[in-house]
Amino acid sequence: MMFDEALRALGSLRERTDFVPEIAIVLGSGLGGAVALDETVCTIGYGELGLPSATVHGHRGAMSFGRMCGKDVVVLQGRIHCYEGHPSSEAVLPVRVAALSGAKTFVLTNAAGGIAESLDCGDIMAITDHICLAPNPLIGPNDDKFGPRFPDMTEPYDPSLIDKAFASAKRCGIELKKGVYIQFTGPSFETAAEVRMARVMGADAVGMSTAIETIALRHIGAKVLGLSFISNKACGLAGKPLSHEDVNRESERVVGKMSALLRAVVGDM
Repeated sequence: MMFDEALRALGSLRERTDFVPEIAIVLGSGLGGAVALDETVCTIGYGELGLPSATVHGHRGAMSFGRMCGKDVVVLQGRIHCYEGHPSSEAVLPVRVAALSGAKTFVLTNAAGGIAESLDCGDIMAITDHICLAPNPLIGPNDDKFGPRFPDMTEPYDPSLIDKAFASAKRCGIELKKGVYIQFTGPSFETAAEVRMARVMGADAVGMSTAIETIALRHIGAKVLGLSFISNKACGLAGKPLSHEDVNRESERVVGKMSALLRAVVGDM
């Protein structure tokens, strides 16, 4: 059972630190440098906790615990993806362990392709809702210790956190946009036809993560704020082939803007 796996990982974590975070931040592709803790208590690799290790360039696969803007924070440096060969229930284990360690509020970031005409490279989009085309992480026997069999998903991304993010962005002079995010499984980038389908379905940005984590976190009762960095125009809209290297390069180019927004958001929570 996944709850038992998460508890084992939590036990390994508690052998190293008794730090209890209140906020968790998950850093997406190319955004590993977006958060610098003011004080670091410890950093632990996913593998050291018995979790799958991250294998994708730009995803360190570690949890850093410490203080940021006066808050107790855990930063998940990178994530595990389904396309690495893990079922969704395993891919969400890091955020579940972070929740069991004490975090009640999560800020999930990702690099995404812009579908909506209003989204340009370099923009940051607050996720208002999602469409999940990856396998649901709750498939299989339900463990009531995590949450109910049928969790409500009316507001997967907390409206009050979205409002705070817009207020924080305005204070920092950052234009924050909003929209619906769609998760494909990857690892291939979407085809132009799939992007057209996603647009008809109501999606504004596309990526390969985040939605399954949000489902798992809402299941356990955590609050979620989702932030997509638009690293490229989606297939058929970019005018050139897509590559992971370009995604990382674009993310790293404007990581300072995401860093400023994350610090402001955390400070205002």
